Amino acid sequence: MSKTITHKSPYGGEYQLMAQFAKYKNNQVAIKLFDLSDGMPYATATLCVEDYLLTKNEVAIKDYSENEGILQSLIDAEIVEEPHAFIQSNFVKIPICKLVNQ
Repeated sequence: MSKTITHKSPYGGEYQLMAQFAKYKNNQVAIKLFDLSDGMPYATATLCVEDYLLTKNEVAIKDYSENEGILQSLIDAEIVEEPHAFIQSNFVKIPICKLVNQ
């Protein structure tokens, strides 16, 4: 399954991205983003979290550093719901979201 999203980067620019779903080795859902203009990888929107048990319809979103703003773009595209939990990891809180229609 794939879905198109619009991402306004806080570093400048607006990107049309294709979200594709995959699995990490521990069977958690991964969301990979590809630039529609050239098909090149843009970012991985999720994190594999080993110390937190996610259900099959939950994802941990990387919304910091180069991925800043990805969470809101995924919510706006109706790929994930608003976060319902957070995991503290070093200096950041990682949002845990349910996938829409999963």
